[in-house]
Amino acid sequence: MITSDTAIRYDRKSLSDTLLLKLYEELLRPRMIEEKMLVLLRQGRISKWFSGIGQEAGSVGAAMALAPDEYILPMHRNLGVFTVRAIPLSRLFAQFQGKMSGFTKGRDRSFHFGTNQYHIVGMISHLGPQMGVADGIALGTLLGNENKVTLVYTGDGGASEGDFHESLNTAAVWDLPVIYAVENNGYGLSTPSSEQFRCKQFIDKGIGYGIEAVQVDGNNILEVYETVKRLAESIRKKPRPVLLELMTFRMRGHEEASGTKYIPQELFDMWAKKDPLNNYEKFLREEGILTEPLHLEYRAKIKEEIEKGIEVAFAEEIVQPDTEREYADLFQDFQISTEPVAEKVTSKRMIDAISDGMRLAMQKHPNLVLMGQDIGEYGGAFKITDGFVKEFGKDRVRNTPLCESAILGAGLGLSIKGYKAMVEMQFADFVTEGMTQIVNNLAKSHWRWGQHADVVVRMPTGAGVAAGPFHSQSNEAWFFHTPGLKIAYPAFPKDAKGLLLTAFEDPNPVMFFEHKALYRSYTQDVPDGYYTIEFGKANLLREGADLSIVTYGFGVHWALKVLDKHKDISADLIDLRTLSPLDMKTVLDSVNKTGKVIVLHEDTLMGGIGGEIAAAISEQCFENLDAPVVRVASLDTPIPFSPELEQNFLPEVRFEKRLLELWKY
Repeated sequence: MITSDTAIRYDRKSLSDTLLLKLYEELLRPRMIEEKMLVLLRQGRISKWFSGIGQEAGSVGAAMALAPDEYILPMHRNLGVFTVRAIPLSRLFAQFQGKMSGFTKGRDRSFHFGTNQYHIVGMISHLGPQMGVADGIALGTLLGNENKVTLVYTGDGGASEGDFHESLNTAAVWDLPVIYAVENNGYGLSTPSSEQFRCKQFIDKGIGYGIEAVQVDGNNILEVYETVKRLAESIRKKPRPVLLELMTFRMRGHEEASGTKYIPQELFDMWAKKDPLNNYEKFLREEGILTEPLHLEYRAKIKEEIEKGIEVAFAEEIVQPDTEREYADLFQDFQISTEPVAEKVTSKRMIDAISDGMRLAMQKHPNLVLMGQDIGEYGGAFKITDGFVKEFGKDRVRNTPLCESAILGAGLGLSIKGYKAMVEMQFADFVTEGMTQIVNNLAKSHWRWGQHADVVVRMPTGAGVAAGPFHSQSNEAWFFHTPGLKIAYPAFPKDAKGLLLTAFEDPNPVMFFEHKALYRSYTQDVPDGYYTIEFGKANLLREGADLSIVTYGFGVHWALKVLDKHKDISADLIDLRTLSPLDMKTVLDSVNKTGKVIVLHEDTLMGGIGGEIAAAISEQCFENLDAPVVRVASLDTPIPFSPELEQNFLPEVRFEKRLLELWKY
């Protein structure tokens, strides 16, 4: 029946009285929690609050329409998602308070957390990246033939992010079972829609992606529920993405401190009449479904839940700092394979060793998915995955659109679903397009809420091939600075294969750097079988008494060349192999023995990894040093294209000069 006495028109269709009342209870619960939180905020008992008052129907209706084991990725104002999934309020409130019994051990607040127990993955403050993660979760369900739907929220402001385009585009190309719910409330913080986008409505974007787009009254709990339920049932049978626009309005500020003075009063007056709770309650009363005693019973029940939850959360002691715990939670523990190295060896170039390692990893890990531009039938820009589609199929060897951020986010989503992922940057320089996903999602997820990111990001890197400033950068230091990432940078084919196989065993995010100039220029006997090399173990390539050389990547080969030329220099040559974890013990032991050290790397000098190594040596080996710590690196300029200019940029010639000076010091 449709009522005309409310500002919102409801059609119950065939919904039972029991379901209608359940929807009411779930709509009432987040409203009552919010009202209590606003009181606590005024009392100074909580520090911040992002209000979803006026938008509850979009959260409750969608969450009620999905199966409990289907993932939802909510945002600030989707409290109803968490309450529909029946997360204990005491734990939810502890999360808001930064208490240990929350979901992030006090490391984050609000809804910046995930929980696989309740199939929810929260946002980060950057707003857009969760859409790529939704793609990965949906891909995992698709690969597992689970017939499930993933629903991810964004706002009309957040939809201006590049992640929105990348994620929808990827989902469209891959037919991923995702519902993208855009809460169109007219503002991105204080910026009105007229300054966010020029399209009339978000459903107009659907045709551009070749996907279905549906608009609903986001304040109508029944319309949201029925629409999401219908879409979910259809998508489970025929996987595809759908853009769902929820027309709604927030009745309070972006967060309470920002206020609402920038919003015209007439908008508040208009939308106050469309309050999702008041209108639905009036409808149920008119239908004779909700009686006053039942209404009071619901309110009393929920009030008791809230008060008990607050009592438990506020009684919990403040989190006590534990430095050891902070470090321990950066990474998920794992046991490296101890399979013996096969005796048979074959002379291999680095490119062959990497390809061989990936093939063996694909055979060992049936849940490993490779993603990257042109890595399918074409075999990748460097032909490393040539033949992989034929051997492993297109489901596991996936060509991607030029959507680095969405694909990296999908790697985290696959991890949530129990998969492993490799994402190839066609060139390491292109990783800038996905920095947020790497440094804020992949690197922080385990530390924040215990979710590992089982993702290897392969990074063809380095200069020396006259490729210019956008295909030659050494950018490993960008990630060296980010806790939560592991970094491998092999200099030899044998190390490249062993370290790569370790990276695929490791459930944590690994940035795997491969020097392009070494792909085909150096061969080495490499075991044909499966083997691993432990991260954090440097390789002492040569031993000597005069001085120590600490380097990695192409720097190892420059050092070998100079030492071969000057055979009277007796030096320890240390190939770091991995930069995180960094084997400082081998470095310090060597420097304490020789008393002199030179640190060499291809990256620019300022802000390079060598600075941190030099600082650690100065702090811990000062009394045993016989000369100043020397650093040699590339010029502090972008990388020029001309081979002559590039050679001047690189440190090879300067290294020989500085090494001789240090040796004679």
